[in-house]
Amino acid sequence: MDSLRMAHSGPRKKRPRQMGASMASPPQDIKFRDLVLFILEKKMGTTRRAFLMELARKKGFRVENELSDSVTHVVAENNSGPEVLEWLQAQKVRASSQPELLDVSWLIECMRVGKPVATTGQHQLLVRRDYSGGPNPEPQETPPLAGRKISPYACQRRTTLNNRNHIFTDAFEVLAENCEFRENEGSCLAFMRAASVLKSLPFTIISMKDTEGIPCLGDKVKSIIEEIIEDGESSEVKAVLNDERYQSFKLFTSVFGVGLKTSEKWFRMGFRTLSKIRSDKTLKFTRMQKAGFLYYEDLVSCVTKAEAEAVGVLVKEAVGAFLPDAFVTVTGGFRRGKKMGHDVDFLITSPGSTEEEEQQLLPKVINLWERKEGGCFRSFPKMLSDSEIAPSERDSGKASQQEGRAWKAIRVDLVMCPYERRAFALLGWTGSRQFERDLRRYATHERKMMLDNHALYDKTKRIFLEAESEEEIFAHLGLDYIDPWERNA
Repeated sequence: MDSLRMAHSGPRKKRPRQMGASMASPPQDIKFRDLVLFILEKKMGTTRRAFLMELARKKGFRVENELSDSVTHVVAENNSGPEVLEWLQAQKVRASSQPELLDVSWLIECMRVGKPVATTGQHQLLVRRDYSGGPNPEPQETPPLAGRKISPYACQRRTTLNNRNHIFTDAFEVLAENCEFRENEGSCLAFMRAASVLKSLPFTIISMKDTEGIPCLGDKVKSIIEEIIEDGESSEVKAVLNDERYQSFKLFTSVFGVGLKTSEKWFRMGFRTLSKIRSDKTLKFTRMQKAGFLYYEDLVSCVTKAEAEAVGVLVKEAVGAFLPDAFVTVTGGFRRGKKMGHDVDFLITSPGSTEEEEQQLLPKVINLWERKEGGCFRSFPKMLSDSEIAPSERDSGKASQQEGRAWKAIRVDLVMCPYERRAFALLGWTGSRQFERDLRRYATHERKMMLDNHALYDKTKRIFLEAESEEEIFAHLGLDYIDPWERNA
């Protein structure tokens, strides 16, 4: 049985509390002497407070066991600003000390980056004011964390690159990838949807209370979130990362042209390294796999925005030689605002082209490059309108990882589509993958329509709906338009 299915089949056992001398921590070197922290035990509990104190001290923070006038930052969990202020007033703290009152999310963020972060914004429990211990200090609280209903569909959420929940989304993406390697589609989708909804949140999950009302978080997902909150990591994710099968599949699929079937075959044959696979004379590789091994170091490295723009110049020049009125648009992650990626996607469309010209364009472009560059280009057409090419010239002119080359191999996806279908192709190829999945799921389940990269079909009216832009497609679906940079689901 799948090890992932076995995990968390029942309530997760709590770790026994450690009392007495075992809770004491050895002295740590203090790096940030201007900050003196006090962590409030109220509503947090003794064990979690001791864990956070120990962690903060290891990171170089000075943490006091008892509240004193020297404390500069008071950290609390599940307490409002007025509650913390009332507690402080009961401790008879001098009014002149005025410590910062902060949510535990501030401390967690500090631990993540290894140094103090700004205390403004969502981390503040209240706006700093003088307080004299009077009965009506009138604190100003920050807005509640989850003040509005969150849609279960990514196409109804605005997801930027500012992910405030990396510690959780990274974990779920590892688990989703492992399920994908094991062809467990149901669990893979569950983890992907959980990661997607957490990426869209305008706040950091700091307690299980924050998960209330958030869709796509089943019992299994919540148990993992709870463990990460309590222990700083997931034991299940740790086990996956150390799993030989996961490590092997991760390595094998990093080779261009290698999928799950080939990875399974190599794993069953006992291979664990690429060097052993390369040197085995009994194995036969496809043309794509040969290119994947030949340019491996280049293709697994990130493509920068500058490199993508340089490739864009080459593509536009080549396309313009055959279709002068063609439009070439970068899609994928770069259109969504990413600075780095693993490939570059271009959508090509021409208002005056015939069907024959569209079908012949990509072979002509690739043939032009092969003649121009002395045959250094490799093309791998999957279908007539979609071609992957590699490599491309490096804009910086620096030598590649392979000695003797002054260019870098880059995977480029070229998509040619009819001009009247450009809006559907642009929407589909912009991504993200989860955004597109949910957009099509929404169309099917909520609007009784069928959406793909070519068209939108209304099953009730039995007609294809035309669109000149992405905005029109969203309007047909009854959705608010979401800009590309907010589709990083």
